Amino acid sequence: MASLVISTINSHYYSTKNQVSNKSCLINDESKFKKTVAASEKTMKLVKHRSLTVTNVATKPPAVAPPTEQVWGNDQKLVAWRSVQQERWEGELDVQGEIPLWLSGTYLRNGPGLWHIGDYDFRHLFDGYATLVRLHFENGRLIMGHRQIESDAYKAAKKNNKLCYREFSEVPKSDSFLSYIGDLAKLFSGASLTDNANTGVVKLGDGRVVCLTETIKGSIVIDPDSLDTIGKFEYSDNLGGLIHSAHPIVTDTEFLTLLPDLINPGYLVVRMDRGTNERRVIGRVSCRGGPAPGWVHSFPVTEHYVVVPEMPLRYCAQNLLKAEPAPLFKFEWHPKSKAYMHVMCKASGKIVASVEVPLFVTFHFINAYEEKDEEGRVTAVIADCCEHNADATILQKLVLQNLRSFSGQDVLPDARVGRFRIPMDGSPYGSLEAALEPNEHGKGMDMCSINPNYLGKKYRYAYACGAQRPCNFPNTLTKIDLVEKKAKNWLDEGSIPSEPFFVARPGATEEDDGVVISMISDKNGEGYALLLDGSTFEEIARAKFPYGLPYGLHGCWVPKT
Repeated sequence: MASLVISTINSHYYSTKNQVSNKSCLINDESKFKKTVAASEKTMKLVKHRSLTVTNVATKPPAVAPPTEQVWGNDQKLVAWRSVQQERWEGELDVQGEIPLWLSGTYLRNGPGLWHIGDYDFRHLFDGYATLVRLHFENGRLIMGHRQIESDAYKAAKKNNKLCYREFSEVPKSDSFLSYIGDLAKLFSGASLTDNANTGVVKLGDGRVVCLTETIKGSIVIDPDSLDTIGKFEYSDNLGGLIHSAHPIVTDTEFLTLLPDLINPGYLVVRMDRGTNERRVIGRVSCRGGPAPGWVHSFPVTEHYVVVPEMPLRYCAQNLLKAEPAPLFKFEWHPKSKAYMHVMCKASGKIVASVEVPLFVTFHFINAYEEKDEEGRVTAVIADCCEHNADATILQKLVLQNLRSFSGQDVLPDARVGRFRIPMDGSPYGSLEAALEPNEHGKGMDMCSINPNYLGKKYRYAYACGAQRPCNFPNTLTKIDLVEKKAKNWLDEGSIPSEPFFVARPGATEEDDGVVISMISDKNGEGYALLLDGSTFEEIARAKFPYGLPYGLHGCWVPKT
């Protein structure tokens, strides 16, 4: 490790010693967040031509000037990959169609939405500062709002007009060799890692709503009604660590997540009970491959087990230390280290199965369940995911320049619903196959959701983003039928839909009885909220936004109480 650090320091020194110096920013480690701008506050003046503004809360969409036109290939009007033009907005939307009266509550969607600071543009989709969008449904009406999450990283960037924390592919520029050494020390302590909670948002069993990213410090509590940033979610245990899975499993009673161990390669499986901030260890999985744990952006569970994936796309300490991004950013592809799936008993913490599987790459697991024989004994665990055919270059396809420069060529890597079968009889190998013919969904597959009542249980339907080729990003909404092995696809040509989120109708007995919510960035530079019938997958309502919003990642449902 020491030689790794020294070689990285030397390479950085010789590549940067002749650069022009800029004063490094100072970051105050605030434990409490200041209250964000009140709803009645007047529109803020633009400090620079690319700064964000704040508009008054409105009851109807006000006239809003479009952002300055920028030309990015053939998609110059597509707002999915452009920074949000305002820091906040709220108002009632005009609805075309009919919103079901039973749909009462709030859909929250989180994601990167601001990809520049001053005149500096970020590289990667995952770098952007978090933009939280709220869709509140009540009595057939829809109120939309959005605002930036007030993380320390966002506030420091605004104050200093430059990057101050390490993001997914971005590193603050050091003005000297000594300041670089100081940044390395902050990296090892976690002080320089971002708290930009731009990945997901979850409602805990006690009602608290937390925005998340892969750094543990990037767990931020927000108010689901006002979208105010309340403050950091402080874990009360002594488990430490710097990173965790960006997608915990959250139910009314518990919060499950994985903590990768970069020093002694493995994963801690931890549980946090409802109403507490204390994570307790269920058990530990040691990696069977190396030299580091595989990336665990998400993981699945069944009724009795936690499934821990070990992907050959592994964390890379050397890439973490570099001042410029490596081809796979914080990761490295190690096919010779092989791939594994581990199954841990929730009750005992014991590993009950650990099998080698074919190489795979996935960001998102869909669901898992237990396969049983006639006597009720578990014979296998089935785990489904959005699998990218073991092609790690999908990370490069998410560089903003690539997303903004679509020229009509089909450059989206193929993907499928990958189905793992993990035998529970001690066999050393598991299998990975497509759960249905990938052409059913255009060989594109990501951003999935299911009926939450079927979490960890045998299920039939999943909702995801698929593809109509040619494309450079998933561009359809897809309903997957895992029994009939068919897919229904929705398309608004030239547009980019975000994650289709399923909300079950109260009292429903059918798995697909509910609605699917998505937000669309259309080809004309505008956007709208979309509701599809969960069963027929036909449109039932849409509501146009006052202006187009950037692409978002993941959401949650907060029912009205």
